[in-house]
Amino acid sequence: MGLHEISFRLLSRALPFPRMFCAIAPVDSSMSRTALSPPESKPLYRRLSAVGIISGGSVSETMKEWLNEGRRVTEAQLMNFVCKFRKYKSYKIALELMDWMESQHMVGSHAVHIDLLSKVKGIRMAEEYFCNLPAPAKHLQTYGALLCCYCSKKMKHDAITIYEKMKELELVSCAFVHNNLMSLYLKLGQPEEVHKLFEEMKASNNIPDKCSYKILIESYAMLNNIDAIENIVQEMEGKEDAWHWSVYCHLAAIYNSSKLFEKARLSLKKAELLMCPRDLSPFPFLISLYAGAGDLIEVKRVWKLLKDRIKGDHLPTNKLYLVMLQALKNLDDFSSLKELFEEWESVCVSYEVKLVSTVIEAYLERDMVEEAIILLEKATEEGAHPLAKSFWLITDYYLSKGKLDQVRRWSRAASSMIKNAHSAKLEFE
Repeated sequence: MGLHEISFRLLSRALPFPRMFCAIAPVDSSMSRTALSPPESKPLYRRLSAVGIISGGSVSETMKEWLNEGRRVTEAQLMNFVCKFRKYKSYKIALELMDWMESQHMVGSHAVHIDLLSKVKGIRMAEEYFCNLPAPAKHLQTYGALLCCYCSKKMKHDAITIYEKMKELELVSCAFVHNNLMSLYLKLGQPEEVHKLFEEMKASNNIPDKCSYKILIESYAMLNNIDAIENIVQEMEGKEDAWHWSVYCHLAAIYNSSKLFEKARLSLKKAELLMCPRDLSPFPFLISLYAGAGDLIEVKRVWKLLKDRIKGDHLPTNKLYLVMLQALKNLDDFSSLKELFEEWESVCVSYEVKLVSTVIEAYLERDMVEEAIILLEKATEEGAHPLAKSFWLITDYYLSKGKLDQVRRWSRAASSMIKNAHSAKLEFE
């Protein structure tokens, strides 16, 4: 099959055709959702997760169903569900569940409730909830939650006001409070204020944690003060509790941005010494940061170490393959990139668009447009979705070559895919 035929097939799929009308069997209104999917077969967490998908569904109705079936649930179980929903950013469901818990006189967590209200209904609703709490419920956790909301929304005046109130009530005895305010100053581009608050924290005998030191290091990085950063590192190395692999990775990222690559490598070696044997979370950072330091040998060594650690358990995740592919692309090791992608293809359950786009980008950087389009065709056949970014990559390639007729065709296809995907999303919601 020639390049032009593949291009035509891809563009034909992406570009809209006249709408075809077809008869659709009417829905039998007597068939309830229960009949289609018996609730008895679904645990409570799955039913609650479906609330955002089912039209007209609500947490209160789902809980009512559950209890009417003679089932029971504990406050600890529900708070565990809330934690999961927050982790996956299903804030609306988490808030509805907490509202239901309060209606059933379950204590739950006022601090979590404040955070969810701020995310779902806005900071003013969170403030109102806090103000209406009984006096015993206004403690470090709830004040801290409201402070966190102010800091995340960059509301400096409100954050400082509540911080001063917490000092007055002697509720600033933990690093969490100072870390929030220092993070705010960092977001506002005021590193000097970070330094003042850090010194105030130490003067009041509050012990800085690893997060405190990471913020302090970042504040000096903003000022490009490497000497100060290294002094902090020396101070930290005498405090065992302050050290964590992520601090060294953060330090390596700063060294990379300052082109101090040897220091970055030394920091990453120290990070590896602090890794837990079963913890895979450092690996994406190590791979990316070694790549940022231009060290292909270390990138490949860490990848092998990762595969050795998970051997016999499971394969690397798509995310890990993506990080490694991006590292190989950035280090211009094209042959290893192709080899790794073929390895992933041989084991993947479904095509991951981001991996495909990374390889397409590598092809286009070498003017291998035919190979890029063939891969895009294959990904389309495998059901990868959405592929609009890959279409735009090819559009940009043709633009750089001045082939305006191809630019128009591929840009129309990309725009159509985005529009259709958006319509499908709205319909689904």
